[in-house]
This record gives sequence, C-alpha cells and structure tokens, in this order.
Amino acid sequence: MRRIVLGTRKSALAMWQTDFVADALRAHHADVEVEIQQFSTRGDQDLETPLPQLGGKGVFTAELERSLLDGSIDFAVHSLKDLPTDDPEGLAVLATPRRADARDALVVRADHLDALAAHLDADPEAYDPRDPFAALPEGAVVGTSSLRRAAQIRRARPDITTADVRGNVGTRLRKLDEGNYDALLLACAGLDRLELGDRIHRRLDPPWLGAAGQGALAVQGRFEDAELREIILPLDDRATRLEVIAERAVLSTLGGGCSLPLGVSANVSHSRLQLAARLLSPDGTAIAEAKRDGEATGRGAQRLAVILARDLMERGAQVILDGLEQGEA
Repeated sequence: MRRIVLGTRKSALAMWQTDFVADALRAHHADVEVEIQQFSTRGDQDLETPLPQLGGKGVFTAELERSLLDGSIDFAVHSLKDLPTDDPEGLAVLATPRRADARDALVVRADHLDALAAHLDADPEAYDPRDPFAALPEGAVVGTSSLRRAAQIRRARPDITTADVRGNVGTRLRKLDEGNYDALLLACAGLDRLELGDRIHRRLDPPWLGAAGQGALAVQGRFEDAELREIILPLDDRATRLEVIAERAVLSTLGGGCSLPLGVSANVSHSRLQLAARLLSPDGTAIAEAKRDGEATGRGAQRLAVILARDLMERGAQVILDGLEQGEA
C-alpha cells in the first residue's frame, strides 16, 4: 500500500474538504492508504485581529506549506480562496476538484425572517423579490471579515453597518443566533458542505461577485514529485481549473492579495470562458467593473484576465488601488 499523508486545518469545514479528497483518492487508487494530519494556523490561533490587519497573505496556509516542503505531508488541502496567488518555491496547486457553489450567502437572524413573514402577510406588495437585502431592517449590523463583502453590501445598502466576525462557520452562526449581528455574509459552498444550506436566506447573484477561487478546493503539493503528481491528477477538474486560473490572474495582475475588495467570477461553457470582475472602494462608493469573453484554455484564461484587468484600470481601478495604498500607510 502507498501511504499518502494529507495536511489540513482543524475546523469542521477543513476536515470535510480533506475527507472529500481522501475519499476521492481511495476511489481512484485501490493501493493507496490515506492518513490525515491536522494543523493549527496563525489565522486559526488569532481570532481577535481582523484578517486584513493580521497580514492576509498565508495566514491560513503557511504552516501546511512548511510541512509540504520538509516532506512531513504529501499534500495540503486548502480552500483555494485562502491561497496566495504566488506559490512558494517548489510548491504548486496540483489538483482542483470540481467546484461547489461559488456565490456568497446572506444568512439572516431568525427574528428578522419572522418579522418579514408577518409584514408580507399584512402587505404582500411591500416586498421586492429582486432585493436580496429586503429582510434586513434599517441600520442592520452584518457580520463579515471580508473587505470585499463589506464594500459590496455598503454599496447595496449604505445604511448597513458591517462588523468583523471571526471563527469557524459554527461559531459565526452561534454569534448570529445570540444576537451579535442581524445577518452574516458567508460562502454558500461552506454552508452546503456542512449541510447548513437551510440557513441561507439568499444566494447572492451578479452583480454581487464572490472571491477569486471561492467554492473551489486546492490540493497543493511538491511540483517536482512526479509520482505524487500522477496520483492526484484524476481529482483535477478542467473547467474548475480554467475558472480559477482566470479569477486568480485578475487578482494577481491588479497586485492585490486576498484582502483586496475585488469580486470576480469565471464560468466555462463549452469552449468559451466568461469572466467578470468588480473592484470597489472600502466604503462602496467607487467601483470599477468589466466583463470579457475568451477561449477556454489555460493560455486563454491568463490572457483574458490580463485584458480584463486592463479594462478595470481604464474604468477607475487605479484610483481605488491608490486609495487603498494610502489607507494602509
């Protein structure tokens, strides 16, 4: 039996994702024995500091990457959106399994949903089904640790206040139910994977956009280990890989890390790749948006991302990026 060691964070979601990869490996390779090793990252240990202040780059991945490089583990399983766009020397994303729902989810506190239902009973015409935030009262507090989500909701509803929320999915939902927030913004994929999809009030469609790589898993490993590359290859989904290549290339071209308030979405359909992005100022008042269509190939995805990033710059992205730099100084 070939022993394979997978590295993962300790959260319920991270373990679900790693068990998924382990099961897929066993299904494709009858002679493989899979072992899982858990890690506590800097992002898991510090739940008080907002993510942008924590440093962003690698806060959920650095410990696993060190173990990959020293050979303690064979693969690391990540949420792709947590991975910096530049790989450490010697490492690469070797497989991207088929993507889950890449959208953001609005999770609303139960009492607000009850109030909305009562309001609809009294006046059905008062509700606009096109407004995903209709259930939120004036001045609502929405929990999110993402600058991208905060900027987008401020643009949609300037009256809403955002507040930082850290911890795993279960911890965040508990804080919501205890009344610390009126609603949360979370990833649909994480809630679905934990069988918590019934907590989702609305799945947010365009023009609202998710993070680069959202909903996708990344199996990271040592690039020069040909045997391990061959073992993990059957788990790679071509459409997902092309989509995340394009999304992450937009992020990289703009020179931003995971904390950049950038929403981006790619979709492969037959031989074409559709790509859309929106960059916002933190307060949501300034926005640069663009859409493009191109070839669904690796080179085509990279080229399309560069062109779309150029479109964004021509439509005001540079002003937003300059403002972000000044705000960080």
